[in-house]
Amino acid sequence: MSKKSVAVLDIRSSEIAIFVGERGVNNTFVFRASKTEPYGGYQDGEFYDAAELSRAVHRALDAVEQICGEKFRALYVGVPGEFTLVVPKEQMVGFPKRTKIGAREIDALFDSGKEEREGYRAIRVTSMIYTTADNRRVADPTGLYSTGLSGVLSYFYCTEYFASVIEKIFEDTKIALHFLPTQLATACYLIPPETRDEYAFFLDVGFLSSTVCLVLGGGILAQYTYWVGQGQIAVRLMQKFGIPYEGAVQLLTRSNLYLKREAKSREFFFRGVNYEIPTDVFVEEVKAGLDEICEQVSGFLEECSGKELDMKPLYVTGEGLDGIRGALEHLSKRLNCVCEQLAPDLPYYNKPSMSSRIALTDMAYEDYRMSGKFFRLLNGFGG
Repeated sequence: MSKKSVAVLDIRSSEIAIFVGERGVNNTFVFRASKTEPYGGYQDGEFYDAAELSRAVHRALDAVEQICGEKFRALYVGVPGEFTLVVPKEQMVGFPKRTKIGAREIDALFDSGKEEREGYRAIRVTSMIYTTADNRRVADPTGLYSTGLSGVLSYFYCTEYFASVIEKIFEDTKIALHFLPTQLATACYLIPPETRDEYAFFLDVGFLSSTVCLVLGGGILAQYTYWVGQGQIAVRLMQKFGIPYEGAVQLLTRSNLYLKREAKSREFFFRGVNYEIPTDVFVEEVKAGLDEICEQVSGFLEECSGKELDMKPLYVTGEGLDGIRGALEHLSKRLNCVCEQLAPDLPYYNKPSMSSRIALTDMAYEDYRMSGKFFRLLNGFGG
């Protein structure tokens, strides 16, 4: 693999994808290879079928390694919200004298709040905001002089269950694994820093699982994952109209909730069978499914309510609303806030379904770049 390339495994709730890419000009990406594979997904902190997940990952891995013409030595693995714990903390460290703040001082601040958590593995720590001893509030204190440093920090953990399942998949390879929090990567990639300097609400709607976050600076203050998404709406359609599940998914991704002039019914042909679907009943079922997402998100927004959060928009991404025209408008009405859809600003990848993949590649590349030449030589980053 090119020394400038990183390999990323993105695990969503219905499919996995492996991307191999490197940074291009103007913060774009050049992808050498990619492969997506479906699998059964997860619920309540466990995969439905870990063996099926393993087969999907190995099919994707074999495909991209064949395209690249060589074996991977390192892989960055995105940890979905379902398997992530975020612990916010306020920490402070003092220095014996007025000190120029650098990596060592920031590491000391991060280390001051580290702790073991049973059933979890620490994977990352970031700062939402830093404050120097003389009360200067900054996003990055590097280069400043101070007698102390405090910060509102986010500690990210993945479940030991998730880590052990992934490690077992790669146990017969020589690939070094590095875990990244998917929602942090996605929020920080899609939401501009100047917006994150204040609070920002972020919703990643997946196929079976959706995660909502309260983002601040370079970290996350609160994060919750719910078992709601496009797949559950498709189940409603399957049960209501007697359509096979795969057909219900296909029908859902062709929906338009606010088409003014539409026939009273529509014909839907699937696997040799023609179904007549009443338009108004169909629209009401889709809206009812979206309402389940809204109910979960609404509870989160209420818990985070406060004067500083009033009138904040909700930034939305993910594959869960793909093809459901009018879904964003419905969420806005039900949640009584502006819902703004986000996607990567990249040609060919400018879809919400691509958000986590591009964002994880961005975070992985930054980790690789910051790891340093000596560390890369020891650990095989970049191949």
